[in-house]
Amino acid sequence: MRFFYIFIFLFANTLFAQVRLPKLVSDGMVLQRNSNVRIWGWASEGEDIEVSFQQRNYNTSTKNGKWEILLENPNIGGPYTMQISGKNSIQLDSIYIGDVWLCSGQSNMELPMSRVAPKYPEEIKSADNAEIRYFQVPKEYNLTKKLDDFSGGNWISVNQNTIEGFAAIPYFFAKNLYEEYQIPIGLIDASLGGSPVEAWMSEKALKNFPEAIAEVEKLKPEGVIDSLEQLDQNWIRNWYTTVTAEDAGLKSGWKTANFDDSDWEEFELPGLLKQPINGVVWFRKKFDLKSEFSGKPAELLMGRIVDADSVFVNGTFVGNTTYQYPPRRYQIPENILREGENTITVKLISERGRGGFVTDKPYEINFPEKRIDLKGAWKYKVGKATEALQPQTFYRWKPTGLYNAMIHPLLKYSIKGAIWYQGESNTSEPEKYSELFPKMIESWRENWHQEASNFPFLFVQLANFMESRENPTDTNWARLREAQKAALNVPKTGMAVTIDVGEWNDIHPLDKKTVSDRLATAAKHLAYGDASVVPSGPIYTSSEIKNDSIILHFEAVGSGLKIKNNQELKGFAIAGNDKQFVWAKAKIEGDKVIVYSPQVKHPVAVRYAWADNPENANLYNKEDLPASPFRTDQWKQNR
Repeated sequence: MRFFYIFIFLFANTLFAQVRLPKLVSDGMVLQRNSNVRIWGWASEGEDIEVSFQQRNYNTSTKNGKWEILLENPNIGGPYTMQISGKNSIQLDSIYIGDVWLCSGQSNMELPMSRVAPKYPEEIKSADNAEIRYFQVPKEYNLTKKLDDFSGGNWISVNQNTIEGFAAIPYFFAKNLYEEYQIPIGLIDASLGGSPVEAWMSEKALKNFPEAIAEVEKLKPEGVIDSLEQLDQNWIRNWYTTVTAEDAGLKSGWKTANFDDSDWEEFELPGLLKQPINGVVWFRKKFDLKSEFSGKPAELLMGRIVDADSVFVNGTFVGNTTYQYPPRRYQIPENILREGENTITVKLISERGRGGFVTDKPYEINFPEKRIDLKGAWKYKVGKATEALQPQTFYRWKPTGLYNAMIHPLLKYSIKGAIWYQGESNTSEPEKYSELFPKMIESWRENWHQEASNFPFLFVQLANFMESRENPTDTNWARLREAQKAALNVPKTGMAVTIDVGEWNDIHPLDKKTVSDRLATAAKHLAYGDASVVPSGPIYTSSEIKNDSIILHFEAVGSGLKIKNNQELKGFAIAGNDKQFVWAKAKIEGDKVIVYSPQVKHPVAVRYAWADNPENANLYNKEDLPASPFRTDQWKQNR
């Protein structure tokens, strides 16, 4: 027995002595060119460490269990091999030296290529570049401490097997830069859907925001989060257990093709239910097929459904989605469809509010040579009505949580800069965002120990979303865009305007390539020093009142201002001292825009593209980049 304990002791000490690397420092990584690159890890106290790379050796010793060395300006290119030796030895392969970009924000940054694949089939088919590498940071949070490493993650190159897992905006951004500069590009994707900016900020950065700090302190004690999350999970589980157990549709076989639904109510698809019905609602539609389509596989598109759905064709389950945002794209297997009458059944679960089918989305069955439109008359019946499910509290979105777990472990890794797409979750407090967002940028630079000149930060201004309005309005989305634009006052920042690429009925528009290309355009000017590149569309700078008109001045006009599609200028509103805005006439004169209206004899203020969805706004520069929304007034928002 004595020898057994000696063996265990020696084995444990051997394990402890092993040189260990952070998940980022691994096979396939891209290291930042033109910089001193830190390589770091852990080992036993006092252990001598040697790193061999590009025919140079770097030596250090472990202190407090940690070690690090600096690679001095490694040579661009690859693939290279790195040897790390202590009491054990690690070899890292397929290393490239190029530019590393941090990609962060919420769901529009996170959205994978698989979600946008129908829009970019050729991109998916042709994806193959060993010099574009991608590391997806695990989507975790920690409200109690700053982490030093990730729980997982690895570097992958883009190819046919991996492309659909790449986040779309980072991929298109890297592809654009690679085509221009032919250098390896590393992408570190630290993004999480639904996250507010506070979640990406350190406790130090939030010190002037007492509400955020108070929330953190309340959740810090051990066991608090676990208890609260368990309460949420129990409530959700009980709600779903009840509606499933008491669902008449499940008990009576409403999914079957030959079920008699003659007494069901009529429903016009797409659309939402006329009044909230929370629980389970079943929908059915019959359609006919000719013999040549019998037994053939097909694609079923069911738009977007609020909230969750399970779909059956002739009684056979073909797919489900558990929340409202993803597009419903299902495959109907062979031998399911038949000649004559067929039935589609949708079991819809509505958690709260009005459930149903989002309009202006595709609802159809597609064969290679035929499309069957599923819009129009359907039937529905309630399977189980119950009280609304209370919204879940997402503690991972609380202040500091994502910074601690998804940003802090990155701080030793040298990067070229950052791209950022976020803001939707902060639209309820645009004025507060105007303080938080610049502070986050500055704090990241401070935490990376970088001056602004060495840390370009590029961000996306919110896209157009929701229904357009007949008359000029003042909205939180317009004011959030203004808060984003104000961040251009922070040195070495750039902005991609996207008010022309959104979708009114989808907070996750599919056009991610245009967004990425505009970020890349800003990067070429800001990060790569190409003065010939116009970094953005026109940015309002100042105005002057002249008689019954207001003259607007801009920067970033490039080769000149233009009207998109050669129509008349739209999207301008004008007001007098009464603060009542009306749609205005506008014309381009050189690099200026003149705005006026017969309804306002003594104008004092102009607003442009000032709406949730400024779909008609059409002021661009000749580089085909849209002007950012703006206002000349400083009036408070009417609540």
